[in-house]
Amino acid sequence: MTDFKNKNVLITGAASGIGKLMAQKMAGLGANLFLWDLNESSLGELRTELQAAGSKAFAYTCDLSDNHAVRSTAGALLSEHGHIDILVNNAGIVTGKLLQEASDEEIELTFKVNALALFWTTRAFLPAMIERNSGHIVTIASAGGIVGTSRLVDYSATKHAAVGFNESLRFELKRQKSNIKTTVVCPFYINTGMFDGVKTRVPLLMPILTPEYAVKRIVNAIRKNHPRLVMPRFVMASYPMRIFPTAIFDAVISALGINNTMDEFTGRAKSKKQLQEEVSV
Repeated sequence: MTDFKNKNVLITGAASGIGKLMAQKMAGLGANLFLWDLNESSLGELRTELQAAGSKAFAYTCDLSDNHAVRSTAGALLSEHGHIDILVNNAGIVTGKLLQEASDEEIELTFKVNALALFWTTRAFLPAMIERNSGHIVTIASAGGIVGTSRLVDYSATKHAAVGFNESLRFELKRQKSNIKTTVVCPFYINTGMFDGVKTRVPLLMPILTPEYAVKRIVNAIRKNHPRLVMPRFVMASYPMRIFPTAIFDAVISALGINNTMDEFTGRAKSKKQLQEEVSV
């Protein structure tokens, strides 16, 4: 079991969405929070809120799409506070566009924030974890990292990368006989605003998740050192379905309406800067 009390927890994309809710939840469990985001004003408001409630909270404005910014910010944090016990790689963005409609810049930014940032943050904090033989690396991926769908080609590709990143890192740490834990989280759509307009054809099997429910499950999975959390559990059915021919797999996915979930997607209207500031799963 992972005890959050007095543990140094870093959450990327902490200024809004489930990042913010996770920070509030973990602060209530006694964690020292290190909040990273590009949205300086919202980040400052969250830090003030947590500090007013008696929690230790520190805010760092950081552009996760910039490797140099991540390295510099991580260096400052380690110099000031020593180490991170739990790293929650949560920041993410989505365009929600067809492949040919997304710009080169949008696709590159999606990969930088959703996939490459996992490498930069983990490489920054893993050495101290290895030295202490203690730590926990959490990767907030997506059900889109298990099953792809239309209008999520770039997003799903990065979330497949996130799932592969976590799995390979887990095996790498096991081979090193390390005590460092890993957890990957693959939720269906979460109603944070990032995926406004998405629909589900079978809400009993695949409901749009509430942020509060998702955060409760995520924090519990970290606390219990679960290596994987998939929400809802029905998404797990996609694994055994892979043994069938592609035509059958595709027919089932279509029948469940998964390939149409993004048909009415609106998301949030965003400038490039706003796109970089957006956080979710």
